Amino acid sequence: MAQTSPATAPVQASPREAGQAAPKSLQAKVAMCIGCHGIVGYKSSFPEVYRVPQIAGQSAKYISAALNAYKTGDRKHPTMRGIAESLTEQDVADISTYYQDLGKGQRKAAGAKPSREPSPQVAALLQKAACASCHGANMSTPIDPSYPKIAGQYADYLFVALKAYKTENNPAVGRNNGVMGAIAKQFSNNELKALSEYVGSLEGEMATVPEPRFHRSND
Repeated sequence: MAQTSPATAPVQASPREAGQAAPKSLQAKVAMCIGCHGIVGYKSSFPEVYRVPQIAGQSAKYISAALNAYKTGDRKHPTMRGIAESLTEQDVADISTYYQDLGKGQRKAAGAKPSREPSPQVAALLQKAACASCHGANMSTPIDPSYPKIAGQYADYLFVALKAYKTENNPAVGRNNGVMGAIAKQFSNNELKALSEYVGSLEGEMATVPEPRFHRSND
């Protein structure tokens, strides 16, 4: 049989023509995040009203771990699971690195010690929970980057997160983490709230960096 000449050889379809999605740009990847995490003070209403966490300056390894936990269902949150399930492994890595570096020049490094001392009652709770053993003495230098920085995080978010570790047998709410579950279950909700308020009052390295499209001008 005669070979097809180069001039008449069939042209291969491009990946997009073949029905394959083109890789998302970084801007497209973070677009689904900025509607909540790019607005200072933005509040979620599920499972109760609280400010969504500050993630600019958080460790990329922790953000990746959190997104993957939402994807697998180890963290239960309908909106976050829907978002996480749409992300590839590369998307997760890119988004995590983006937020780790976002606003880097505007943020201060946390000091070696907490910016304020706890009350005796809260100090006893901190010691019982052994928070510093994982999150660092200043609550901002975790022993492994897969653990979160928590100093200065919104107190209402911390409270909701800690309660989630206590929640069991709820298909829509809860976090499956053996270590944090065992710690959180030692405390009443009032004690968890006291811990959250103290940790949230500390100076930390995280921030919510406003996205320009959501920043209202004073002009």
